Amino acid sequence: MSFWPSSCHRQLLPLKHACTLNPEALSESTDPDFEFEYVDIGNVTLEGGVTAREQMKFANSPSRARKPVQSGDVIISTVRTYLKAVASIGPEAHNWIVSTGFAVLRPNSQILPGFLYRAVQSNPFVESVVAASTGVSYPAINPSALGSILIPIPDLPTQKSIADFLNRETARIDQLIQKKQGQLALFPEKEKAEISRLVLRGTDANIDTFPSGIVWRGAVPSHWTESRLKAHFKMRKRQGFEDRTVLSVYREFGVIEKSSRDDNINKTPEDLSKYQLVEPGDLVINKMKAWQGSLGVSTFTGITSPDYVVMVPIGEHDAGYMHHLLRARPMPTAYHLISNGIRIDQWRMEPEKFLSLPVFLPPLHEQRQIATSVNRVLKNLRDVSEAVSRSIDRLRELRSALITAAVTGQINVATWDKQGLTDRRLDKIEETLRA
Repeated sequence: MSFWPSSCHRQLLPLKHACTLNPEALSESTDPDFEFEYVDIGNVTLEGGVTAREQMKFANSPSRARKPVQSGDVIISTVRTYLKAVASIGPEAHNWIVSTGFAVLRPNSQILPGFLYRAVQSNPFVESVVAASTGVSYPAINPSALGSILIPIPDLPTQKSIADFLNRETARIDQLIQKKQGQLALFPEKEKAEISRLVLRGTDANIDTFPSGIVWRGAVPSHWTESRLKAHFKMRKRQGFEDRTVLSVYREFGVIEKSSRDDNINKTPEDLSKYQLVEPGDLVINKMKAWQGSLGVSTFTGITSPDYVVMVPIGEHDAGYMHHLLRARPMPTAYHLISNGIRIDQWRMEPEKFLSLPVFLPPLHEQRQIATSVNRVLKNLRDVSEAVSRSIDRLRELRSALITAAVTGQINVATWDKQGLTDRRLDKIEETLRA
C-alpha cells in the first residue's frame, strides 16, 4: 500500500537507493577514553531537531550509544516513529554519537541532505513507517523494512528549491510556535500571582491593611481576623472503605481522582483496607511534599494513601477559599519552615506544627466572594491558555501539511511566496485565537 499521492508516483524509489542506512557503528574495542557528545531519543523534537547532548566517555556510556553521525546525515527514530523524532545533522556535529534507537541515513549523490530531511518528515513517509512497524505498546521498524520504504526523488535542482522553500517557511512557523510556547510558560506564574493576590488581600485593592508581624505573611486587610489552623481542622484517620474511589494529591491541582491522570507512576495496591476515607471539605496533605504545595481541600468522596494526612473541617470557613489559601504563596514557605529531614527531597512536614500555623481570614461571606473571583480568574486564564495551545496545534498541522505538499509536488514552491499563501494561513490561525 502506497501513502504517496499520484503527483509523485513516477519519482518514487526505495529509501535505500538514496542513502546508506547506519553506515557506521562503534565497536566494543573502542578506546575507553574516547570522548563524544551523545544524543538520545528524548533529545530530538519535531521543531527543534537535536535539542540537547551529553558529554561522556566510551567507558561510561550506555550500550545504546553506538552510532556515529556526521554533517549531512539525517536521523530518524525507529521506535514510535509517529512522534516524528527526526533531525538533520549540521556541521557542528563533531564526535557526535546517537542512540541505536535511531536509524542514521547518509545521503548519496542522488539526493540532497536538506531534501532527504524533509522527505522523511512528510506525512506519507511517516504513515509508511508506522504501517511497516511491528509491536503494539512500543511499535518499531527494522532497518531492512525502513530501507524498502519509498520516497520521491525529483531532480537535484527541484530538490534544492523545495528544501530552501521549506527551510524558509518552516522557520517562520517555528518562530511563531516558540513565541506561543513562551506565552504558555507564563500562565502558571500568572495563576499563582492572581490566586495569592486575591486570597491574601481580597478583591478591594484599596483596602486598609495592618502588618501581620509574620515575615512570610506580610500585610493583612484590617478587618480580617487571626486564628490558628487547629481552629479549622483536626486529624482523623478512617479506614475500611475499600470500595471507594482512590484519590491522589497533585501539586498542580490538589485532590483529584487518581484514575483521571495517566502520569501517576505510583501503583495502587490490591489491599486498600488501610486507605483513608476522604469526604468533601476534608484537607488532604502529602507530608513529604507539602513544602512544594502538595495538599488541597477535597471536592470528592473517596479514599487516599495511608501515608497522607487527612484532616476534617471543624471551624467555620469556606472550603473553596481555604483550598486556595493553603496552596497559595507564601504558604508553602511556611510549610518548608516546619519540615525537616536528612535530604530535601525527603523533608517531612509535622502535622502538629501545621495546625499551629496562623491564618488571617476575612468574614465568611467575603471568603465565598474571593473563592468565586479566584475560580473566575482561573477559568479566564485557562480558556486563553487552551486557545493558545490550539493555535500551536494548528501551526504544527500547517507545518506538516506544507512539508508534505512541497515534497510531493502538490504546490509550486516558486510561486507560493508571491501569492502570500503562508501569510494568509498564519493570519487565519491568529484570527481564530482572537475570536
